[in-house]
Amino acid sequence: MLRGHQRRTAEDSVAYLLPHLKPGSTVLDIGCGPGTITADLAERVAPGLVLAVDLFDNVLDMARAEVQRRDLSNVSFATADVHQLGFPDGMFDVVHAHQVLQHVADPVQALREMRRVCRPGGIVAARDADYAGFVWFPQLPALDLWRDLYRQAARANRGEPDAGRRMLSWALEAGFDDVTPTGSLWCYATAAARDWWGGMWADRILHSGVARELLALGLATTVQLEEISAAWRAWAAAPDGWLSIPHGEILCRA
Repeated sequence: MLRGHQRRTAEDSVAYLLPHLKPGSTVLDIGCGPGTITADLAERVAPGLVLAVDLFDNVLDMARAEVQRRDLSNVSFATADVHQLGFPDGMFDVVHAHQVLQHVADPVQALREMRRVCRPGGIVAARDADYAGFVWFPQLPALDLWRDLYRQAARANRGEPDAGRRMLSWALEAGFDDVTPTGSLWCYATAAARDWWGGMWADRILHSGVARELLALGLATTVQLEEISAAWRAWAAAPDGWLSIPHGEILCRA
């Protein structure tokens, strides 16, 4: 799945935050993944510093490789859990998380920690998808099953797949009183975009942690997963295929 995340850029994933980034700012990028967004942020705030954190060392290795490929010297890396960040209060000008809150056990606590390590008057920014809001065409029944199964698996792992619509609520519960909520879409409707997304999920639903969890939990059968895989390939091959993915965004003043 991380290979798919390598397509993400600041322009298509962090547009709501970009006008607020300034050269010289210090940024904490939480859940940095393969580092493409991290590197974009580093280019925009240089000579300011970016600290990229993730739970897993192997993920940080991918981010390091991306930063090295782009010859950036203003990025450092650390392992960290957003529920309990090991950094001093008020250390960063901007604290950012993309597609993180949907996966964590306590998104409100995560936002509280993000606020704690952000300087007073700084920015806490987060963006997450909302799976219940996905819209696609052609309307293939197996894709309805895919969405239902994904949402069940996410919640079995203590996540919230419909995070997008909850972002403002979580921010208010975390204690922010200056929040700008917005929304944006990813749209996959070109042949190349359909080939990428459809191919990724056709493979992932058969050969990934999601597939193993669905089978282990008894939520799906192998036959059902094969039907979903075939449906994603059929969707990708359709010349009128369309997929839109809504996101909730919050820009909070610490």
